[in-house]
Amino acid sequence: MRCRYCFYSEISTLRETPSYGIMSENTIDKILNNTFIDIDDKDKITFAFQGGEPTLAGLPWFRYFVDNVNVRKRNAKVSYAFQTNGLLLDDSWCEFFHDNNFLIGLSIDAGKRFHDRNRLSPIGEGTFETCLKCKVLLEKNQVEHNILCVLTNEIAKEPERIWRFILNEKIRYIQFIPCLEPLDNSGQLSEKATTHGNILRPIFFAKFYSRLLPWWINELEKNNYISIKLFDDIVNYFYKGIASSCGINGQCHNQYVIEADGSVFPCDFYCFDEHKIGNLTENTLRELFYAEKVKSFINEKPVLPKTCESCRFQNVCRGGCKRMRNVMYAGKDNAVCGFRSLLEKCLEPLGDAVRRMI
Repeated sequence: MRCRYCFYSEISTLRETPSYGIMSENTIDKILNNTFIDIDDKDKITFAFQGGEPTLAGLPWFRYFVDNVNVRKRNAKVSYAFQTNGLLLDDSWCEFFHDNNFLIGLSIDAGKRFHDRNRLSPIGEGTFETCLKCKVLLEKNQVEHNILCVLTNEIAKEPERIWRFILNEKIRYIQFIPCLEPLDNSGQLSEKATTHGNILRPIFFAKFYSRLLPWWINELEKNNYISIKLFDDIVNYFYKGIASSCGINGQCHNQYVIEADGSVFPCDFYCFDEHKIGNLTENTLRELFYAEKVKSFINEKPVLPKTCESCRFQNVCRGGCKRMRNVMYAGKDNAVCGFRSLLEKCLEPLGDAVRRMI
């Protein structure tokens, strides 16, 4: 695809090496050796494949990867996740996913008009119908999956249409990924002009989820639980004390983003040359975990806007994810914090609804 809002495409063009191609079998062997040397029996590890588009590596590549994990894992529990546009999926892929317990994240923007405006083929055609067929294919083959929808400003302004899409397509799990503004090669907000009006703004972020909540609660009370990831994350964090999404508590975590040559970065939003922390073909997992660049990345504390000082959620939110600051929270130019507005309207109703269902 040639998605108009692809943040990774923007990142890669700013690196000395924009693309590392497809990981070689030799590199696979080395990174697995340096991973499992630090994995003990009964440990848990997840390998998550993203792109670009991971299916372009081909099904034999993934068979090789999984076979070589099985040789090394001993009694560790290994899970797999796979984010795809679905265009190359067929029954062979689905059989492999099913047999190896892959969780698939299928990218579909919630509605043909939204999807085909941004998720284009190389010749500029919309891909909505093809992606929807991929969802049916996953369902037919009983492959566990969720839907990934980029939350643009345009989509955020039409929550009713999005909710109808969720119900009509009988979607059980969906995650809305905020459409981000570009960064420069130092990881700071770019002065580059925004494109196509896609970039989410905090006020529309808050209004979108606030409108979804009563419909979501209505379905929950009919014993029809639909997983909307942000609602799940808020319940987990504020009512269970579990930070189930990176940054919800204002704290970064090292995510071990591995490029095809083995280069490792601390976050998929910051795969810039200056953020490279090492190479998993040369360093072990433990060595990378304690790298100085990881410590500085995690411990970096951006200056919070003044609106945070008077916020009753400041001690638990701490300004939120630094990459999401200008689209969800109170960035430097935002008079309103979207996350604060959302919590003020939705935190108590969310908690009440969940308690009633327990």
